[in-house]
Amino acid sequence: MGINRHTETEGVEVVTVDYPPVNALPSDGWFALADAIREAGRNPQTRVVVLRAEGRGFNAGVDIKEMNADSGHTALIRANHGCFEAFAAVYDCQVPVVTAVNGFCLGGGIGLVGNSDVIVASDDATFGLPEVDRGALGAATHLARLVPQHLMRTMFFTAGKLTAQQLHHFGSVYQVVPRSELDAAALEVAKNIANKDGRVIRAAKKALNGIDVQDVHRSYRFEQGFTMELNLAGVADEIRARFDDDLAAQKSSAQQKES
Repeated sequence: MGINRHTETEGVEVVTVDYPPVNALPSDGWFALADAIREAGRNPQTRVVVLRAEGRGFNAGVDIKEMNADSGHTALIRANHGCFEAFAAVYDCQVPVVTAVNGFCLGGGIGLVGNSDVIVASDDATFGLPEVDRGALGAATHLARLVPQHLMRTMFFTAGKLTAQQLHHFGSVYQVVPRSELDAAALEVAKNIANKDGRVIRAAKKALNGIDVQDVHRSYRFEQGFTMELNLAGVADEIRARFDDDLAAQKSSAQQKES
């Protein structure tokens, strides 16, 4: 369990997220993910990094339980910093990052995917930002890199989701494959990149970031300020408490049906 990294083939480093049951990462997990991606990119032998996950889904965002267990704002601040570091590590990685998305990709998962260079998804993958239902904001910066502006706003306000097939239509998801073929498809793209001259690939990554129309770091940090404001006002606590009550009610109902 945790963040694992290994060399798949020459030039291809694979970073795997594994935080059962739903890959909702605690603060330390976000920092560990950032470190793994940065270390992989700094290796002069690396030409491409593949980011993937084990389990039911790619990422369910931050660990809400960690937030609720903290009577102050320390957990929130660490989660904010951890997410910022992980998203930045993907964007600033010295080589391209190919992300393989399985199942659900929510909240912080959008930050990782939106900052990736290539996205391959399984045919059961869904993408969304449930932040407004959790009393928070964030990662609209990265969702805006996946869908057109007005669709991004609709998704954000409604906490709605899109399928991998819909994102493929917009061109943000490169390929949609059966779940059993996801790793192979992501590695195929990665190996294609790894076959190029590493010096050119690293220069290309730096050049593409340099001509990007959006400063993703500053934009995301701006969003995080409003999340902190909502927490200081007590709004987020109220909404998270309702969220916990709803989960408890759903669990109780499911248990009653089973009995």
